Amino acid sequence: MTKEWTDKKDSFEVLDGRGLAGSFLSASLAKAKEVAAGSGICVIQSFEPIPLYSTLKDLGFNHSTEKISDNEYRSYFYRVETREAGAGTNVPLHPAALLNLGKVDKTLGKITSQFWQLVWNKEESAIDQKTKYLLSLANAVGSGCIRQATRELVKAYFEGVTVSELDELFSLFVWNQGVGNFASEIGPSTLFAAYQLIKRLENEGKSRGEVLAELVSKYGEKNPDVSVLEKKQ
Repeated sequence: MTKEWTDKKDSFEVLDGRGLAGSFLSASLAKAKEVAAGSGICVIQSFEPIPLYSTLKDLGFNHSTEKISDNEYRSYFYRVETREAGAGTNVPLHPAALLNLGKVDKTLGKITSQFWQLVWNKEESAIDQKTKYLLSLANAVGSGCIRQATRELVKAYFEGVTVSELDELFSLFVWNQGVGNFASEIGPSTLFAAYQLIKRLENEGKSRGEVLAELVSKYGEKNPDVSVLEKKQ
Protein backbone atom coordinates (compact mmCIF):
# COMPACT_ATOMS: atom_id res chain seq x y z
CA MET A 1 0.00 0.00 0.00
CA THR A 2 1.47 3.35 -1.01
CA LYS A 3 0.63 6.86 0.13
CA GLU A 4 0.21 7.88 -3.49
CA TRP A 5 -2.98 5.91 -4.09
CA THR A 6 -4.44 6.11 -0.58
CA ASP A 7 -4.43 9.89 -0.99
CA LYS A 8 -6.85 9.35 -3.88
CA LYS A 9 -9.27 7.01 -2.12
CA ASP A 10 -11.87 9.69 -1.34
CA SER A 11 -12.35 10.15 -5.08
CA PHE A 12 -13.05 6.44 -5.73
CA GLU A 13 -16.48 5.49 -7.02
CA VAL A 14 -18.53 3.97 -4.17
CA LEU A 15 -20.35 0.65 -4.37
CA ASP A 16 -22.59 0.12 -1.35
CA GLY A 17 -22.99 -3.65 -1.16
CA ARG A 18 -25.15 -3.73 1.95
CA GLY A 19 -28.36 -3.79 -0.07
CA LEU A 20 -27.18 -6.18 -2.75
CA ALA A 21 -27.65 -9.41 -0.74
CA GLY A 22 -26.59 -12.41 -2.83
CA SER A 23 -25.53 -10.36 -5.86
CA PHE A 24 -22.86 -8.51 -3.86
CA LEU A 25 -19.86 -10.53 -5.03
CA SER A 26 -20.84 -10.63 -8.71
CA ALA A 27 -21.77 -6.93 -8.69
CA SER A 28 -18.44 -5.99 -7.09
CA LEU A 29 -16.53 -8.05 -9.65
CA ALA A 30 -18.46 -6.54 -12.55
CA LYS A 31 -17.80 -3.02 -11.28
CA ALA A 32 -14.11 -3.75 -10.68
CA LYS A 33 -13.64 -4.92 -14.26
CA GLU A 34 -14.72 -1.45 -15.46
CA VAL A 35 -12.04 0.32 -13.41
CA ALA A 36 -9.04 1.54 -15.37
CA ALA A 37 -5.47 1.24 -14.12
CA GLY A 38 -4.69 4.21 -11.90
CA SER A 39 -8.26 4.38 -10.55
CA GLY A 40 -10.19 2.57 -7.84
CA ILE A 41 -13.47 1.75 -6.17
CA CYS A 42 -14.69 1.83 -2.58
CA VAL A 43 -16.81 -1.15 -1.52
CA ILE A 44 -19.01 -0.69 1.54
CA GLN A 45 -20.29 -3.78 3.36
CA SER A 46 -21.50 -4.74 6.82
CA PHE A 47 -18.65 -7.28 7.10
CA GLU A 48 -15.06 -7.38 5.91
CA PRO A 49 -15.30 -8.59 2.28
CA ILE A 50 -12.37 -11.00 2.49
CA PRO A 51 -13.40 -13.15 -0.53
CA LEU A 52 -12.95 -10.08 -2.74
CA TYR A 53 -9.31 -9.59 -1.83
CA SER A 54 -7.75 -12.44 -3.78
CA THR A 55 -10.27 -12.17 -6.61
CA LEU A 56 -9.49 -8.52 -7.28
CA LYS A 57 -5.78 -9.08 -6.69
CA ASP A 58 -5.90 -11.37 -9.72
CA LEU A 59 -7.25 -8.43 -11.72
CA GLY A 60 -4.40 -6.15 -10.65
CA PHE A 61 -5.80 -4.43 -7.55
CA ASN A 62 -4.25 -3.50 -4.23
CA HIS A 63 -6.58 -2.97 -1.29
CA SER A 64 -6.96 -1.28 2.06
CA THR A 65 -9.88 -1.79 4.47
CA GLU A 66 -11.16 0.47 7.22
CA LYS A 67 -13.59 -0.60 9.93
CA ILE A 68 -15.97 2.33 10.40
CA SER A 69 -18.23 0.56 12.90
CA ASP A 70 -19.38 -2.97 13.77
CA ASN A 71 -21.81 -2.72 10.86
CA GLU A 72 -19.72 -0.91 8.28
CA TYR A 73 -16.48 -1.71 6.52
CA ARG A 74 -15.02 0.37 3.70
CA SER A 75 -12.64 -1.48 1.40
CA TYR A 76 -10.65 0.58 -1.09
CA PHE A 77 -9.43 -1.21 -4.20
CA TYR A 78 -6.84 0.53 -6.39
CA ARG A 79 -6.00 -0.90 -9.80
CA VAL A 80 -2.26 -0.90 -10.21
CA GLU A 81 -2.40 -2.68 -13.56
CA THR A 82 -4.98 -4.25 -15.84
CA ARG A 83 -4.75 -8.02 -15.90
CA GLU A 84 -6.86 -10.57 -17.71
CA ALA A 85 -9.12 -12.73 -15.56
CA GLY A 86 -7.19 -15.70 -14.20
CA ALA A 87 -8.41 -19.27 -13.95
CA GLY A 88 -10.15 -18.70 -10.63
CA THR A 89 -11.48 -15.19 -11.20
CA ASN A 90 -14.75 -15.98 -12.92
CA VAL A 91 -15.61 -19.14 -11.02
CA PRO A 92 -19.43 -19.41 -11.03
CA LEU A 93 -21.47 -19.68 -7.83
CA HIS A 94 -19.53 -17.40 -5.50
CA PRO A 95 -19.50 -18.30 -1.76
CA ALA A 96 -22.69 -16.30 -1.19
CA ALA A 97 -23.58 -18.36 1.89
CA LEU A 98 -20.90 -16.41 3.79
CA LEU A 99 -23.29 -13.46 3.72
CA ASN A 100 -25.84 -15.47 5.71
CA LEU A 101 -23.30 -16.23 8.44
CA GLY A 102 -22.59 -12.53 8.86
CA LYS A 103 -26.27 -11.99 9.55
CA VAL A 104 -26.09 -14.45 12.44
CA ASP A 105 -22.95 -13.02 14.01
CA LYS A 106 -20.41 -10.57 12.56
CA THR A 107 -17.46 -12.29 14.23
CA LEU A 108 -18.60 -15.70 12.99
CA GLY A 109 -18.92 -14.31 9.48
CA LYS A 110 -15.39 -12.87 9.59
CA ILE A 111 -13.84 -16.07 10.98
CA THR A 112 -15.61 -18.18 8.36
CA SER A 113 -14.49 -15.83 5.58
CA GLN A 114 -10.89 -16.21 6.74
CA PHE A 115 -11.30 -19.99 6.87
CA TRP A 116 -12.72 -19.95 3.34
CA GLN A 117 -9.72 -17.91 2.21
CA LEU A 118 -7.32 -20.48 3.71
CA VAL A 119 -9.08 -23.48 2.15
CA TRP A 120 -9.91 -22.16 -1.30
CA ASN A 121 -7.28 -19.50 -1.96
CA LYS A 122 -4.23 -20.96 -0.28
CA GLU A 123 -1.04 -19.98 -2.07
CA GLU A 124 0.92 -22.90 -3.50
CA SER A 125 -1.83 -25.35 -2.61
CA ALA A 126 -0.80 -29.01 -2.82
CA ILE A 127 -4.24 -29.95 -4.20
CA ASP A 128 -5.37 -28.35 -7.47
CA GLN A 129 -8.75 -26.57 -7.58
CA LYS A 130 -10.51 -29.14 -9.76
CA THR A 131 -9.61 -31.93 -7.35
CA LYS A 132 -10.72 -29.82 -4.39
CA TYR A 133 -14.11 -29.29 -6.01
CA LEU A 134 -14.47 -33.02 -6.73
CA LEU A 135 -13.52 -33.91 -3.15
CA SER A 136 -15.98 -31.34 -1.83
CA LEU A 137 -18.64 -32.70 -4.19
CA ALA A 138 -18.10 -36.25 -2.95
CA ASN A 139 -18.14 -35.15 0.69
CA ALA A 140 -21.39 -33.28 0.12
CA VAL A 141 -23.02 -36.34 -1.45
CA GLY A 142 -21.85 -38.47 1.46
CA SER A 143 -23.46 -36.10 3.96
CA GLY A 144 -26.67 -35.75 1.93
CA CYS A 145 -26.01 -32.11 0.95
CA ILE A 146 -27.15 -32.28 -2.66
CA ARG A 147 -27.46 -28.50 -2.98
CA GLN A 148 -23.79 -28.07 -2.12
CA ALA A 149 -22.81 -31.00 -4.32
CA THR A 150 -24.53 -29.42 -7.33
CA ARG A 151 -22.66 -26.17 -6.77
CA GLU A 152 -19.34 -28.00 -6.57
CA LEU A 153 -20.14 -29.85 -9.80
CA VAL A 154 -20.67 -26.58 -11.66
CA LYS A 155 -17.36 -25.22 -10.34
CA ALA A 156 -15.52 -28.46 -11.10
CA TYR A 157 -16.73 -28.23 -14.69
CA PHE A 158 -15.48 -24.67 -14.87
CA GLU A 159 -12.07 -25.92 -13.71
CA GLY A 160 -11.94 -28.50 -16.49
CA VAL A 161 -13.41 -31.76 -15.17
CA THR A 162 -14.21 -34.15 -18.02
CA VAL A 163 -17.29 -36.27 -18.65
CA SER A 164 -15.16 -39.40 -18.27
CA GLU A 165 -14.06 -38.25 -14.81
CA LEU A 166 -17.66 -37.52 -13.86
CA ASP A 167 -18.77 -40.94 -15.12
CA GLU A 168 -16.25 -42.62 -12.80
CA LEU A 169 -17.20 -40.33 -9.90
CA PHE A 170 -20.91 -41.16 -10.21
CA SER A 171 -20.04 -44.85 -10.44
CA LEU A 172 -18.29 -44.44 -7.10
CA PHE A 173 -21.46 -42.89 -5.69
CA VAL A 174 -23.35 -46.06 -6.64
CA TRP A 175 -20.63 -48.15 -4.98
CA ASN A 176 -20.30 -46.08 -1.80
CA GLN A 177 -23.89 -44.95 -1.30
CA GLY A 178 -25.65 -48.07 -2.50
CA VAL A 179 -27.96 -48.72 -5.43
CA GLY A 180 -31.10 -47.91 -3.43
CA ASN A 181 -29.80 -44.57 -2.22
CA PHE A 182 -28.56 -43.67 -5.68
CA ALA A 183 -31.90 -44.56 -7.27
CA SER A 184 -34.07 -42.73 -4.74
CA GLU A 185 -31.91 -39.76 -3.72
CA ILE A 186 -29.20 -39.02 -6.28
CA GLY A 187 -30.97 -40.01 -9.50
CA PRO A 188 -33.90 -37.56 -9.12
CA SER A 189 -31.66 -34.73 -7.83
CA THR A 190 -30.45 -31.48 -9.37
CA LEU A 191 -26.93 -32.90 -9.10
CA PHE A 192 -27.70 -35.81 -11.41
CA ALA A 193 -29.68 -33.56 -13.76
CA ALA A 194 -26.72 -31.16 -14.04
CA TYR A 195 -24.38 -34.07 -14.73
CA GLN A 196 -26.70 -35.40 -17.44
CA LEU A 197 -26.98 -31.92 -18.98
CA ILE A 198 -23.20 -31.76 -19.33
CA LYS A 199 -23.11 -35.18 -21.00
CA ARG A 200 -25.95 -34.34 -23.39
CA LEU A 201 -24.58 -30.98 -24.47
CA GLU A 202 -21.04 -32.28 -24.98
CA ASN A 203 -22.46 -35.19 -27.00
CA GLU A 204 -24.21 -32.60 -29.17
CA GLY A 205 -20.84 -31.01 -29.87
CA LYS A 206 -21.23 -27.92 -27.70
CA SER A 207 -18.06 -26.18 -26.58
CA ARG A 208 -17.08 -26.10 -22.90
CA GLY A 209 -17.98 -22.41 -22.78
CA GLU A 210 -21.44 -23.07 -24.22
CA VAL A 211 -22.03 -25.97 -21.82
CA LEU A 212 -20.91 -23.90 -18.85
CA ALA A 213 -23.19 -21.00 -19.82
CA GLU A 214 -26.25 -23.28 -19.93
CA LEU A 215 -25.15 -25.09 -16.78
CA VAL A 216 -24.93 -21.83 -14.83
CA SER A 217 -28.22 -20.63 -16.32
CA LYS A 218 -30.12 -23.74 -15.21
CA TYR A 219 -28.21 -24.62 -12.04
CA GLY A 220 -27.05 -21.23 -10.76
CA GLU A 221 -28.39 -18.92 -8.07
CA LYS A 222 -31.70 -18.50 -9.92
CA ASN A 223 -32.47 -22.17 -9.29
CA PRO A 224 -34.13 -22.47 -5.85
CA ASP A 225 -32.73 -25.98 -5.41
CA VAL A 226 -29.17 -24.68 -5.86
CA SER A 227 -29.18 -21.16 -4.46
CA VAL A 228 -27.89 -20.53 -0.92
CA LEU A 229 -29.17 -16.97 -0.75
CA GLU A 230 -31.65 -15.78 1.83
CA LYS A 231 -35.22 -16.15 0.59
CA LYS A 232 -37.19 -12.91 0.80
CA GLN A 233 -40.56 -13.23 2.48
